[in-house]
Amino acid sequence: MLPYSNSSLSTEVSEFLLNCFVRSPSWQRWLSLPLSLLLLLAMGANATLLITIRLEASLHEPMYYLLSLLSLLDMVLCLTVIPKVLAIFWFDLRSISFSACFLQMFIMNSFLPMESCTFTVMAYDRYVAICKPLHYPSIITDQFVARALVFILARNTFLTAPIPILSARLDYCGKNIIENCICANLSVSKLSCGSITLNKIYQLILAWTLLGSDLILIFLSYMFILRAVLRLHTKGAAAKALSTCGSHFILIFFFSTILLVFVFTHLAKEKVSPDIPVLLNVLHHVIPATLNPIVYGVRTQEIKQGIRKLLRKGSDSRK
Repeated sequence: MLPYSNSSLSTEVSEFLLNCFVRSPSWQRWLSLPLSLLLLLAMGANATLLITIRLEASLHEPMYYLLSLLSLLDMVLCLTVIPKVLAIFWFDLRSISFSACFLQMFIMNSFLPMESCTFTVMAYDRYVAICKPLHYPSIITDQFVARALVFILARNTFLTAPIPILSARLDYCGKNIIENCICANLSVSKLSCGSITLNKIYQLILAWTLLGSDLILIFLSYMFILRAVLRLHTKGAAAKALSTCGSHFILIFFFSTILLVFVFTHLAKEKVSPDIPVLLNVLHHVIPATLNPIVYGVRTQEIKQGIRKLLRKGSDSRK
């Protein structure tokens, strides 16, 4: 039995209860199997992609290093959220410790913009490859990827760290039931006894600054790419150039679309069920992680060849 609940108003909170889909409890039953399958598929597909890039020498190039980073971020985000959600669905393990809740909050708030920033660097990579092909080997180098990695980690770690810190410093003097499947910042901080105005303002400014600036830079990169492609007069050159960006564009479109839908459902929360943003938030941590390696694996010839080589080596070693 948990010692804290909404009725214990004078007791300091040491753990929280995650209350998933309060208004639609039946969702837990029909979501558990699809989420389980998506989790397994995401882990398997990303692990296969990482192993292929690691073992296949022809994939030791900057673009594939960035793709490896994206896979690692996807796996961490997925493992941070989905196993706990499934534990709630299957075993009603709704409790989460104070420290674990804010650790989950930190990972979610830092790794999501890390993904967005990685997409931005990948868009720049495609811009250089198509708009400045002769300079590509001298611009997009291993050193460039290393500097980009440091920038991605530093920017998003230091700028997002205040979100869980501000929430953890609040006084939680009674209520401990989070109306969410995850420890989202505002879902947790609104349980405190004090003002959360600073939390709201900082998260709003940070979200529009980080994700907004990334989406703008990605949009500009593709505008320049499209302009360069339209100037190509060689037969088939435009189609070939665009095909190199196809996988990246598909993933960015899906990443930004589900994010925008999530934002708009929050803004229109009086017109939609409160469970809809919760559902979208959960799905946003597993569907991109599932799609990213599959889309790149299907559309990128070099990755498909690398996977085939690994499978052949595995079958030959068993003979």
